[in-house]
Amino acid sequence: MAENLQISEGSKEEKYALLHKQIVSLTQGESDAIANMANIAAMIHATFGFWWTGFYRVCNDELILGPFQGPLACSRIKYGRGVCGTAWKEERTQVVPDVDKFPGHIACSSASRSEIVVPVKDKSGNVTAVLDIDSEHLATFDECDREWLERIVSLL
Repeated sequence: MAENLQISEGSKEEKYALLHKQIVSLTQGESDAIANMANIAAMIHATFGFWWTGFYRVCNDELILGPFQGPLACSRIKYGRGVCGTAWKEERTQVVPDVDKFPGHIACSSASRSEIVVPVKDKSGNVTAVLDIDSEHLATFDECDREWLERIVSLL
């Protein structure tokens, strides 16, 4: 099924628009958050070919690795630490053009060069997870990514 959902042509905006429609369709009848996170990570990863795409779930005072696509990752991240912990603490998306310049960056992989982390919030506005995407290239992520990824995580 995932192969049928890949989007290989078009501008970034067009890819996100189509991807969003596909994710809406896929998640509409599924109430399990982990299943939805797994499919969303796979779809984003297949569409854009990022280095690492996945979720960390809030469990007590740390983020614990959830569904992802890509190489091995850090299993646990403390509140306020690194880009993921900062997105959770500040409750806002972090767009990092160069991870080496981010104070306290946690290097789960030396191949990661830029990163975007989007908080996932429940209906009460509490952060329940973060979507973390890493690129092997500098300055991969911009306002377009932020806007569309925030729309996508709002479907959870």
